[in-house]
Amino acid sequence: MPALRMRVRVGVAVGTLMAALTGTATAHGATAADPTDGWTQKSYTYSMQKPYNLDLSERYSYNSGTKTHTMWVNASDEPFEEGSSTNPRTEMRWKNDYTSGKQMWDADVYVPSGTNGADIMQILRTKRPSGTPATDIMFRASSANGGTLKRYTNETIKTGIYNTWWNLKVAHDASAGTIQVYADDKLVLTADDRGPATRYFKNGVYHHGSGKAEARFRNVRYWVK
Repeated sequence: MPALRMRVRVGVAVGTLMAALTGTATAHGATAADPTDGWTQKSYTYSMQKPYNLDLSERYSYNSGTKTHTMWVNASDEPFEEGSSTNPRTEMRWKNDYTSGKQMWDADVYVPSGTNGADIMQILRTKRPSGTPATDIMFRASSANGGTLKRYTNETIKTGIYNTWWNLKVAHDASAGTIQVYADDKLVLTADDRGPATRYFKNGVYHHGSGKAEARFRNVRYWVK
């Protein structure tokens, strides 16, 4: 079984120095001119996952005028499949399964106040070596500091996320095993993935908390390189 890659690199001073010396950024606060430079935008398809006993319209809406996807779920909801032990969710399951190369998820995100304990984006490892984690990365919203998004419950990606639109980009180099995370086009985190796998993107709400969780997404884009 391959060893799991778990290193995470953060640090303002080091990242700023490296950006100045190499033209790249690997830490909190480092700024890229445009994270999509050199990438090609591609079309994408997806399916929806929602509580199995509810109609999709009871947990999802799409505004064609603003091209906004709104997804919500209650902590008491059923899982997406009958008999599943997973938490309730309403999510877009991207059909971009990949094992190598560079893939980027990009969207404007809005998290209403009160959403606490919900993962709003993840890279799920659908085919992976036995004993390795189910995800390469997940981003969880909590109520701290006016709404905070973290990698799992660890590094902070952004605070003050409640009731405002902002942009999140997640770039995965599956061949190199690295993930870069941008908040409003600033590189805030570089982390290793969890080793070889077939994976795909998901976004929406996968709820670990209590009460209602909601997230909205617009200008959702898919980039490859």
